[in-house]
Amino acid sequence: MDNLFLQTMKLYAKGFCCSQIIVMLAMEAEGKKNPDLVRSLGGLCFGVNWSGEVCGALSGGACLISLYSGKGSEGETQDNRCTTMIGDLVEWFTLAAHEEYGGTRCHEILEKYPDRSMCGLIVSETYKKCMDILADHGLQPACHNR
Repeated sequence: MDNLFLQTMKLYAKGFCCSQIIVMLAMEAEGKKNPDLVRSLGGLCFGVNWSGEVCGALSGGACLISLYSGKGSEGETQDNRCTTMIGDLVEWFTLAAHEEYGGTRCHEILEKYPDRSMCGLIVSETYKKCMDILADHGLQPACHNR
């Protein structure tokens, strides 16, 4: 087990969900805290408001990429690579999730792993992929250790 996985599991033990954890990992690596952002990501928990739809690792990963490349204020513009990077994440996640986890939806994954034993691995692997995608497109978040 690597440190990222252990850190992920500690956040699960504190009651955070996949979509929150994936962004918290990046923020914590940069020494930042943003409870408002983390709270807002709670709306994506368990497939968006406990609906079992899209996996929180994927939706949280899209938010993570957007955190570093999206529009955040009136004076900013979204990086023109943002949608491409999120598309890269969706493509990777879709292939990996169908092969390894039974689907891209929270309820599909939990049908195969009802004890949520795969969730920590999915989140840590998705986090790593997000960091790789950002780096591959020339964005180097301070938290990225490639």
